[in-house]
Amino acid sequence: MNGAGWIAKAASLAVCATLVSGCASGGSTISQGFTPSKFGTPASARVHYGEGTTPVRRGVYKIGNPYYVGGQRYVPRHEPNYDKVGIASWYGSDFHGRLTANGEIYDQNRLTAAHPTLPLPSNVRVTNMTNGRSIVVRVNDRGPFLHDRVIDLSRSAAHHLGFANRGLAKVRVTYLGPAPL
Repeated sequence: MNGAGWIAKAASLAVCATLVSGCASGGSTISQGFTPSKFGTPASARVHYGEGTTPVRRGVYKIGNPYYVGGQRYVPRHEPNYDKVGIASWYGSDFHGRLTANGEIYDQNRLTAAHPTLPLPSNVRVTNMTNGRSIVVRVNDRGPFLHDRVIDLSRSAAHHLGFANRGLAKVRVTYLGPAPL
């Protein structure tokens, strides 16, 4: 593998690690649920520090190759009819400022999400099945990887849907199409 290929592979592993660690529990827990030995990859480096506005970094459009996390195989694909009900979790400050799977910078204050297989970036509608609240979020990250969760939302998205204090919610996720770069 040439130098550029090795760097690209290392960057991909670092991004995957960010996603894995963000999906380890109901909330933000890089230290509680994520361990490199459990998922086979380390967490990515933080590229932005501090509170306030995170700089916008344009990512790339990608579907991606099949991959393994925690011994489970995931196959990213275009799913124009994706419409699924399941459990959502959220991730926050432990991942704020880290790279997402498509190269954007995660900002817990934006309406974004992680999904294991949908194209990146995508727009999806997420509806809280308990209170009826619904929002559109940008899927720009991979995850969640535990407990058969269907989506991992940013802290802001969980707040808008009314479950940030509980950590988990039953939601409906409907694919709307590709998000602009």
